[in-house]
Amino acid sequence: MDDDLRNEYDFTEARRNPYSQRLKKQVTIRLDVDAVEYFKAMAVRAGIPYQTLINLYLADCANTRRELSMAWD
Repeated sequence: MDDDLRNEYDFTEARRNPYSQRLKKQVTIRLDVDAVEYFKAMAVRAGIPYQTLINLYLADCANTRRELSMAWD
């Protein structure tokens, strides 16, 4: 690291955000290619990352307690 930058930004006494572990949880999920492409295209139009868009959609579903209606033939 450049000495000028080291002098300007001193993180020796910095500490991690104690709430960071509660903010997001990393998961692995398998999604249909069509679903991913749908959200990627929508994310481009919205100007946000597609993973953020998927998270916003899922959070909205959870916050509104949206129920999936499925009918089996």
